[in-house]
Amino acid sequence: QVQLVESGGGLVQPGGSLRLSCAASGFPFSNYAMGWFRRAPGKERECVASIAWTGITEYYGESVKGRFTMFRDNAKSTITLQMNSLKTEDTAVYYCARNNREFGGPTAKVDDYDYWGQGTQVTVSS
Repeated sequence: QVQLVESGGGLVQPGGSLRLSCAASGFPFSNYAMGWFRRAPGKERECVASIAWTGITEYYGESVKGRFTMFRDNAKSTITLQMNSLKTEDTAVYYCARNNREFGGPTAKVDDYDYWGQGTQVTVSS
């Protein structure tokens, strides 16, 4: 069955960096766009970044542009979110997700994703 397992969350000071990884299994990973989402306390789940199945086209939320980078390794069936210059407002549970269409482009809508990881907590605090 489809499995997505995130790792790499933790506590970091403002201005610091953190790298999240997501290991995928149970489906032809290289055929699917993937996304990173987050949910902060009291807020809706939002798309942080997504990447096309080709790895060429990417989407970034306005609040993270220039600070976060997403990339994928189709040989290892993993996606990674490199987060730099972290701010307190980046504190959230971060989820990786699989797009619901094969050979699709990167999208930002929650409803475009059908499988989700369990989430990993990222806390930015001094």
